[in-house]
Amino acid sequence: LKGRDPRDAQHLAQRVCGICSAAHASAASLTLESAFRAKPPSNGRIIRNLVAGADFLQSHILHFYLLTALDYFVGPENALFIPRIEGDYRLSRQMNNEYLDHYIRALEVRRKIHEMTAIFGGKMPHHQTSVPGGVTEKPTVDKIASFLWRLREIIDFIENIYLPDVLRIADVYKEYSKIGRGCGNLLAYGGFNLDDQGKEKLFKRGRFTDGKIEIMDSEKITEDVRFSWYNTKISGKNPRDSDTFPAPGKSGAYSWLKSPRYEGKPYELGPLARMWINGDYRKGISVMDRHIARALETKKIARAMEEWVLQLRPGKGVYTPCKVPKNGEGIGLTEAPRGALGHWIKISNSKIERYQIVTPSNWNCSPRDDRGEPGPLEKSLIGTPVADAENPVEIMRIIRSYDPCIACSVHLIVPGRNISEFRVC
Repeated sequence: LKGRDPRDAQHLAQRVCGICSAAHASAASLTLESAFRAKPPSNGRIIRNLVAGADFLQSHILHFYLLTALDYFVGPENALFIPRIEGDYRLSRQMNNEYLDHYIRALEVRRKIHEMTAIFGGKMPHHQTSVPGGVTEKPTVDKIASFLWRLREIIDFIENIYLPDVLRIADVYKEYSKIGRGCGNLLAYGGFNLDDQGKEKLFKRGRFTDGKIEIMDSEKITEDVRFSWYNTKISGKNPRDSDTFPAPGKSGAYSWLKSPRYEGKPYELGPLARMWINGDYRKGISVMDRHIARALETKKIARAMEEWVLQLRPGKGVYTPCKVPKNGEGIGLTEAPRGALGHWIKISNSKIERYQIVTPSNWNCSPRDDRGEPGPLEKSLIGTPVADAENPVEIMRIIRSYDPCIACSVHLIVPGRNISEFRVC
């Protein structure tokens, strides 16, 4: 992004991820609007919410059925489902077959959610609608009806299949409501603006620490790199002032992730953090609490989208004209399916001088910080009993409860090392 026109950011930044690209479009647009001092009109705000909301729905359904459920039910003996980790599978044959049917149905449901995204986003992934100042897609009666028709079918799946499936798994695997706690701190930037000024949000901004809900100040966010493959001189800086200087082979380092911290503390991000801070779910912090909170959040967002799409006004504006400043800074804080997402920009001579992104998985999967404190996911694994070291299904269940964004990340194979051995970090 360095040296480019700032208006390229919302398109290029989406390529950070093939799943949550809409979240990066939202964060980048908010970042540019912060620097440009612009606000989208109501139609633009609502269309962004609908596109981002659809991204949440498909991502959460993807996570449970296609990335996580196979840790709890057994698929057929074919190449799609094998090889599998051997482990503790407890579902009855009837329940197991039901989950397999729902697995297949989830594929069709996600396809229809992608169609919803394309109605107002143009395509999926990496949609083209969001720009600083609003969107480029205009609402029409036909588009509203087409979106709503699909959404109501999705709501039926969420409320009558997805949510009950999650609750059944939680009931069968009760001990997973007591393991995988992590650091116990929760953080949310807030997301889905409900008014044009951005003051009211579907999800509140805040943090939970030491048993209390506290305010969140972005100035208190820093990134440590003591155990990351980056030059140590950038450690401890706010992302606004940070740079990225790789240092492969750095002694003691074990991850390409930095270690984001708030006032020096690790924080867990994601649906559980949002629902907890919002007061929608506060039962506990564990593997199953993450799954339950994610399913409840999916229902909450889908029902909100049902209202938002009917608030669109065909014929009204979708975009507020704005200009690139010669110099400026901006910040865009929002929520991605996996948690709080932040973008920071510095503009000089109308070009991007610095652009920093801190993703949710940066927080959740971060290595130890400068004080040696592990990140949330790493903390969750410490002390976990594993029945069979060759088939560590307990470890996989904990890791996947965070919905880590590592499936489409860059992976490195080191020459001379057994390729069956890898670090989840």
